[in-house]
Amino acid sequence: MAALALTFTKRVLNYIWILGVTTTRSLEIAIEFLHQIPSKGNSTFRMFDDLIAKLKGDLEEEPSLVDRPRWPKLKEKILPLLLNKGYGGIASAPPVNRSSMVPRDFMVKFGNLFETSKNGATWEGTANRRRTLLAALVVGSTALSTHFMSLVIQFKDREILGYLMLITFAILFAWISVGFWTALAGLVSILRGVDRYAPSASRRKIDERTKVALVFPIYNEDTGRVFAGIEATYRSLEKTGMLKHYDFYILSDSNDPNAWVSEEMAWAEWRERLNAEGKLFYRRRTRNIKKKSGNIADFCRRWGKNYKYMVVFDADSVMSGNILTEMTSIMEANPRLGILQSAPKAVGRRSLYGRIQQFASYIYGPIFAAGLSFWQLGDAQYWGHNAIIRVKPFMENCALPRLPGDPPLGGEILSHDFVEAALMRRAGYEVWLSYDLEGSYEETPPTLLEELSRDRRWCQGNLQHLRLFLLKGIIPAHRFLFLNGVMIYGSGLLWFCFIFMSSLQALLDVWVEPVYFPSEYALFPEWPVWYPGWALFLFIVTIVLLFLPKLFGLLLVMAKGRPELFGGKIRLTLSVLLETLFSVLFAPIKMLFHSKFLFFTLLGQKVGWGPQERSDIGIAWKDALKFHWSNMVIGLLWGAIVGMVNPSFCVWLLPILISFVLSVFLSVWTSRPSVGERFRKAGLFLTPQEVDPSPEMMTLNEVMSDPPAWLEWGFKSALFDPWVNALHRGLLRKNFKAPSNLTEKTLSGETENLNNKETMAVLSSPELLFDLHKAIWKSSEDRFTDEWRDRLSFFL
Repeated sequence: MAALALTFTKRVLNYIWILGVTTTRSLEIAIEFLHQIPSKGNSTFRMFDDLIAKLKGDLEEEPSLVDRPRWPKLKEKILPLLLNKGYGGIASAPPVNRSSMVPRDFMVKFGNLFETSKNGATWEGTANRRRTLLAALVVGSTALSTHFMSLVIQFKDREILGYLMLITFAILFAWISVGFWTALAGLVSILRGVDRYAPSASRRKIDERTKVALVFPIYNEDTGRVFAGIEATYRSLEKTGMLKHYDFYILSDSNDPNAWVSEEMAWAEWRERLNAEGKLFYRRRTRNIKKKSGNIADFCRRWGKNYKYMVVFDADSVMSGNILTEMTSIMEANPRLGILQSAPKAVGRRSLYGRIQQFASYIYGPIFAAGLSFWQLGDAQYWGHNAIIRVKPFMENCALPRLPGDPPLGGEILSHDFVEAALMRRAGYEVWLSYDLEGSYEETPPTLLEELSRDRRWCQGNLQHLRLFLLKGIIPAHRFLFLNGVMIYGSGLLWFCFIFMSSLQALLDVWVEPVYFPSEYALFPEWPVWYPGWALFLFIVTIVLLFLPKLFGLLLVMAKGRPELFGGKIRLTLSVLLETLFSVLFAPIKMLFHSKFLFFTLLGQKVGWGPQERSDIGIAWKDALKFHWSNMVIGLLWGAIVGMVNPSFCVWLLPILISFVLSVFLSVWTSRPSVGERFRKAGLFLTPQEVDPSPEMMTLNEVMSDPPAWLEWGFKSALFDPWVNALHRGLLRKNFKAPSNLTEKTLSGETENLNNKETMAVLSSPELLFDLHKAIWKSSEDRFTDEWRDRLSFFL
């Protein structure tokens, strides 16, 4: 009986303490109930019903009884829901101001291809001249190189193979030459320093009535990282003195119960710590229709009329207050500007792979962004995040339909951003890339496998754009961008085919004896002609097109970018050389996977929509082997066959074959944060945000260095903590009645064995959730394991 009394005493004191009841009253209630223990015997723990009833009555009479509420600014809303089965009453978002957003004019026919549309903008003539120049440069260089290639390829007796190789080479050369001329145009633009067409050239003071929504669509994300980014952006906006114009919306599509509860707790917590009442809102959809684009559209239908602009963030995005106010003022000064896309810099990675990509975004990103802006002007792309959008025309023109047919080429549009930009331009609004504004950040994939998993989704989404190529009213520039999106993955397949055909030609050179006397009565033999000089020239030209943009980026940083922020000139140069080496090793792996993605998508294999892995946790060897084993087999077999038959040609294939064979090692080794840390300590792949971080990054790192422990508790917090239990029930809008078998299963103590669907059902039922909360606390069994005791220590 003494042990039972001690356990119950601790239980009562802990519960009252978690509730936040005043110290004096806590002791009075505890003593009152402890005196009843001898008379209760084995029914001691059932006294929790009496305890909860008494506390409920006392709180109704005297709300000030709780002097340590978990969330003081929500106290008045949560107190009526504590210690009962009630639900609703807590508003985490403004009242709905509903409006419509429906797809329009999605007619596809061949005649649409010849439609032209002019909006009379001053830049359109310049854009046409620049694009004509780009076309001339690409076609001219490709034609010349293709001619030289025709002298290298052996057509005799293998005309079909030769012409296939020549056509493939021409397409690939044109593709890489576009990148080269874009980098060159970007370099010239930045060195000139004056861009009279840049949208940042015209700005206007933000109107007092202007309201901007900052929207954060999330799906089973790391809640702590999401809200740390929000805090960094919020505090930066505060410093500008313009916070009154901006509201923050967390738009959740999460279907993981732990993420659901963590998001609600984080909203309540950060609402308090930022003093963001009426500024920070949270909404969770119960039906995840059309994924991210549907999430944004749902926001627009509910609250779009309240805002002139919205800024779309990714879950890992951060933007400074200065760039947000600058982009808003640019939109104010340009009423025909529909979307203004920033050029985000990569931050926050610790793995070697992530650090390499992060470094590349600082060295090469600026020249490519400037080059894209030079060619595109007001016909730019929208990348889906870190961009400001004019809400009214977006709602009127950018709603997306469900494509006819089944996935992968039918169904919901996955790569929605390119399509929304094209629809905005069709409506007569401009889309610009503001490459010259600083203060926009994102995170790159931490591992090669994570990047490839994202590519798998984007490959399917970009292939869907082929069905929209003949869409009515789309301007030619965006039709080209649709094809460009397909070529991102199609080029991998073409490259693979070209290498395969080259290998086949090399094998046939050995296996098939040349015919020196093709004519029966020929007096002289026809000797095979080989032009090694032209072959070497083509090789050098291709290398120049691929790697000279890297030199452009390096020289630009040396000249204007403060190389000391990259570790100094020597370490910067070494980092660029190492990045080039790694890109050579990674490129064949990506080529092979992009080929697979394209091939299987065309065969009808669809891809799911799962949460993205954004943390630097590394890849296990078994996972890498499962993903890359086919690469290794292909590399070993390919190398063995070609090496035995034509060893001289195998030497040319070695960079590709080595990449295939080492793919497992490369994937695992570069995913390790410890390896990335060693490179950082050596001063390699350093970026300005590591050497001299901005205030936003300092805030982000400070919050992430000490994340709230309770964010990891998720669903169990709603069972254990009375405040979280009441908060969650208060945010529910419907009283879902749980099935009787689920009620019996949970109340019998099997909460650890619930599947995802059952757990979501528990969280949707306010009555069952409160009953479970009571059952845990009044259970005579000691369910307060070490894990729960650790959580109790957070409150005590």
